[in-house]
Amino acid sequence: MSKESMRVQMEKLIRQKQKEICAGLESVETKKFHPDEWKRGKNGGGGRSMVLADGSTFEKAGVNISAVYGVLPPGAITRMKADHRNIKTQDDGTVKFFACGLSMVIHPWNPHAPTIHLNYRYFEIMNPDDSTQTWWFGGGADLTPSYLYPEDAKMFHAKHKAALDPFGKDLYPKFKEWCDKYFWIDHRSEARGIGGIFFDDFDELPAQECLKMCESCFDAFIPSYVPIIEKRKDIKYTPEEKQWQQVRRGRYVEFNLVYDRGTKFGLQTPGSRVESILMSMPKTATWLYDYEPEEGSREAELLKVTRHPIKWV
Repeated sequence: MSKESMRVQMEKLIRQKQKEICAGLESVETKKFHPDEWKRGKNGGGGRSMVLADGSTFEKAGVNISAVYGVLPPGAITRMKADHRNIKTQDDGTVKFFACGLSMVIHPWNPHAPTIHLNYRYFEIMNPDDSTQTWWFGGGADLTPSYLYPEDAKMFHAKHKAALDPFGKDLYPKFKEWCDKYFWIDHRSEARGIGGIFFDDFDELPAQECLKMCESCFDAFIPSYVPIIEKRKDIKYTPEEKQWQQVRRGRYVEFNLVYDRGTKFGLQTPGSRVESILMSMPKTATWLYDYEPEEGSREAELLKVTRHPIKWV
């Protein structure tokens, strides 16, 4: 077992995975990711954003890491106590915290190539003397296609099931269902995409095993996504198919701005970097009034599985 703290181990992991993920995505792209180092001003920590725009395959892509620490205000703690009622605040109602993670969203040009989101993170609440009070892991990966290719969905889910099975056979079905429920756009009565895995506030395994689980899930990304992009990035598409992609991106924006806990938490954390938080937004999107695709169309086929999530593996 490593003698390094979990804070140090997780930060090392996300830095390594950022390099591997960018290299994997660049294998199907003619442009390179551009690094953007940032500091959190008077607050502690910073991060490294790897960004790519207007490439040959990806219209917009970002692979960001951050490691930040400092003091959380009472409002943020109140939201956390829904899951962590035992958090002990300081006399002024604040707590010291550390958080690090890798978050990425990839938006391809081609409407037949799916958007993907991935995030794995570690969060720690500290006592006044910097000792650990409580900790948890969170994250997941989910696929958001505009057009349904069942073989792609099955492969994506199978790779993530294989990544989780060594840590408990119950984890994939649990995290898959969690994903379906979390990425649900309630006002539309549909999911953002075709799901994947998602977990939050997770401390059911020893911290070292949780770290290994996150590493295993990280390692599922490239083999679960890059082969899909290789197959779909050069498919011919029509203006109507491009417009449908824009409509689906609109749903993506709605979820991220209305429901996503990470977006809300980031924007409400003192000294947060707005550009990195909103990196998940697509470059373009559209909203058509009262639009419903023709019954029996490929667009309607996608909506069917977003409105009624299914078991892929």
